[in-house]
Amino acid sequence: MERKKKRYTEEFKQQIVELYQNGKSVRELSGEYGLVEQTVYKWIHRYEPVSKNEKGETVTEQDIRAMQKRIAELEMENEILKKATAIFAKTK
Repeated sequence: MERKKKRYTEEFKQQIVELYQNGKSVRELSGEYGLVEQTVYKWIHRYEPVSKNEKGETVTEQDIRAMQKRIAELEMENEILKKATAIFAKTK
């Protein structure tokens, strides 16, 4: 039998993590919202704050991954610009 995967919004996932942080157990959350406990644990790991920045904002694992991806994109763009500058410098 084929099972359809349910899709949850980012807001819903974050709300579940907030409820967990406010004292609800994973078992209560999974029973109340019809979720698999392992899914709740995965969301907690993904959205739970890892640290705070200088402004006091929390930084999650997902934020760190997004920043690493953006850094990689910027580094690639920088390399392209360096190569283009070298090519244009030779043509002058």
